[in-house]
Amino acid sequence: MALKIELRPFERIVIGESVITNSETRTHFFIEGEAPILREKDILTAETANSPVKRLYLCVQMMYLEKDIPKYQELYMGFVKDLLEAVPSFRPQIEASSKLILSGSLYNSLKEIRKLIKLEEELLR
Repeated sequence: MALKIELRPFERIVIGESVITNSETRTHFFIEGEAPILREKDILTAETANSPVKRLYLCVQMMYLEKDIPKYQELYMGFVKDLLEAVPSFRPQIEASSKLILSGSLYNSLKEIRKLIKLEEELLR
């Protein structure tokens, strides 16, 4: 089953190792296959990963986009350790995220961490 994507004018999307930028009109297209896909709104960069949870997200994002969990595993574990020391109440979400990574569901792990980003923002207010 194909994934239906709608892009707003000039919105970007990452498909595999390629960044696609839409033109000035809204566009619909279908993607078939197993390439990692992230919309612009879900992408973090080293510059925008400016909090502990966002750094964790960026690490998992790289695992997902590069399809290489072992490369980032040690970094991930360091971020998890630091985050749990700072905010122990995040343990259930981090455990859920880690289980998803272990099962190969990296995109779903990113969704779980996005929930933590919202919680972190609430704590910092």
